[in-house]
Amino acid sequence: MATRKDSAAELTPSAARKVEIRVAGSPPARATVGIPVAISGAVPADIGLTRDLLRAAGFDANVGQAVLLPRRGGRNIVAVGIGAPAELNAARLRDAAAAFARAAGKHSPRLATSLTDVASVEPAIAGQAVTEGVLLARYNYELKSQPSEPALTDLTLVAAKDRLDAVKKGAERGTVLAGAAMLARDLANAPPAYLTAMKMAEVATRVARGRRLEVEIFDEPALQQMGAGGLLGVNAGSAEPPALVKLTYTPRARGRNATTNGHLIMVGKGCMYDSGGISLKPSDEVHATMKQDMSGAAAILGAMSALSALDCRTKVTGYLCCTDNMPSGSATKLGDVLTIYGGKTVEVMNTDAEGRLLMADALVLATEENPDAIVDIATLTGACLRALGPKIAGVMGNNQALIEQVSVAAAETDEPVWELPMERSYRSTLNSEIADIKNMGGPNGAAIHAALFLEDFIGGLPWAHLDIAGPVLVDSDESWRPKGSSGFGARLLVELALDFSPPNGATAEATS
Repeated sequence: MATRKDSAAELTPSAARKVEIRVAGSPPARATVGIPVAISGAVPADIGLTRDLLRAAGFDANVGQAVLLPRRGGRNIVAVGIGAPAELNAARLRDAAAAFARAAGKHSPRLATSLTDVASVEPAIAGQAVTEGVLLARYNYELKSQPSEPALTDLTLVAAKDRLDAVKKGAERGTVLAGAAMLARDLANAPPAYLTAMKMAEVATRVARGRRLEVEIFDEPALQQMGAGGLLGVNAGSAEPPALVKLTYTPRARGRNATTNGHLIMVGKGCMYDSGGISLKPSDEVHATMKQDMSGAAAILGAMSALSALDCRTKVTGYLCCTDNMPSGSATKLGDVLTIYGGKTVEVMNTDAEGRLLMADALVLATEENPDAIVDIATLTGACLRALGPKIAGVMGNNQALIEQVSVAAAETDEPVWELPMERSYRSTLNSEIADIKNMGGPNGAAIHAALFLEDFIGGLPWAHLDIAGPVLVDSDESWRPKGSSGFGARLLVELALDFSPPNGATAEATS
């Protein structure tokens, strides 16, 4: 039996670790310093090598390249490729900062870099991107008795005097956004015996403190009383009780006539461990990744943790729909009919299509608040992974203006999405002879079928669905995405909330 962590803080070792961020005109002593090098022009004198010697070492100064140059008796230098300065943007600068952090990672807990002083990128954008790149690249989740590498303790961003204030503002924003992603990563990387549904509720309660978040936890008796048959049905085979966690962020008032950007509700799948239930998954390496099937709920909690620090002007409500999905004598069976909160009935044709079931109750609850929009996020279908690969999430919905807002937030955070069609002629594959709807459609188009199922529970309100089954898991270190959980969606949802504008209520036409 695995030993469970007793403290909610122990479940988030990386997010809880603080890194001191400084902005200064010069690097401190004993720091490893990253110096930007472009693909053309003079090589900075501090590098101490010619371009030919750098090329001989395999360094062409492209974005993503970095080489450590040890100095005898002096500070270590890292040459960091930035490509063509005119082509730099936030995403490229974030990647360059990540390459620097990786190259220096095992040699120093103290880093400094002048990547924030690249003139072709606005200082606030540079401060944010470099901070995110370094912090996210140096993320490391482990429960070892001895750490495998030194933790990053401080980062100094070096910039010219006229850029210092703006770089500092960007760094503060980047620190908050990186923290949101690291919290999501910690939760998704946590072993399933450590992070149960009720433990997730405890973490949410701790995260809410000091962040102007109201927390309401619906435990098993409360869920039974309200008739949350979807979440309870998925939980039926588990020895662990379920939890529905509601978090509410309300913007701080700014005077008598203060306005906000509307009300956005987020609903996240929190399948703490997905065995498939009676429709048991094959016994292969996929099982070991199923602790991350709660990444949608983790992304929402990460995002909610950042809203007050960034003075978000949108009211945001988050629902974390948490349970594991286990086989046992009491588990939901194929052919069973569940009654979702609100009365709609679902015939269960596959217990491994559980994500749509456990979110359905919360989607109906969300409609009762009459928000301006609903966004759900879930590791929902392997079909979306197969269609778009491991780097891109699928986005679908009934409101094009809302989908465009999601897409803009995705581009700003370099968490890419691709819109899939809501082909409503496929809805007939979900028809049931004995219930209102089935939880499975035909063998093809499963990602669309899942979205069509969810649409049945959103009452016609503006809605977007994010299927993040592909990009939540990284197989090997890549830029600012270390192996393991990527935390995909946390930063995207923050940006969406910050820039949210209530969409019109007209639904999009069915597309083919």
